[in-house]
Amino acid sequence: MKTISHVYDSYGQAKSVVEELEANGISHKDITLVANRYVSKAYEDATDTTGAETGAGVGAIAGGGAGLLAGLGLLAIPGLGPVVAAGWAAAAAVGAMAGAAGGVAIGGLVDILTTSGESEEYAHVYTEAVRRGGTLVSARVADEDADRVRAIFIKHDPIDPDLRGREYRAGGWTRFDPRGEPYRPSPSEIERIRMGGYL
Repeated sequence: MKTISHVYDSYGQAKSVVEELEANGISHKDITLVANRYVSKAYEDATDTTGAETGAGVGAIAGGGAGLLAGLGLLAIPGLGPVVAAGWAAAAAVGAMAGAAGGVAIGGLVDILTTSGESEEYAHVYTEAVRRGGTLVSARVADEDADRVRAIFIKHDPIDPDLRGREYRAGGWTRFDPRGEPYRPSPSEIERIRMGGYL
């Protein structure tokens, strides 16, 4: 099995990836989506002070029978704050953070990405991209399906983690900080994040 992960600047792009993956036979049980909470009008003003310490969510964090997107819910991840999420990595984040003292003893999403095969550098860039408004999509697939699935991801124009990492570092960023303050996008950024559809 391989895990393929990419981040998209808009939820609309990520939603299209998930729908195309499912249409091509990838089970929603093998897909994860983690998005900045501002992708949804329903969640943009949400706070989760109780869940932030334990990793507990305030909504469903499991794919429903109608597909992954039917099971989206709110999950608190240290450094990201509440995020809209569903899938296997979201469930892993809940379990891992529930076992961590104070909820910030681990890298959360960074650790999940590196454990699934991403380089540490890309894992930090991807997690920071989600913090700043992006949407992560990951899929676990059989080795023989990897090229076909990777083509679906690339078709929808994901961020280039090398380029994005250089842009972040030019602004003084070094790595994702799980103890950092969650980011609040500007109104124009929220419009860009939501482009292509609402939750």
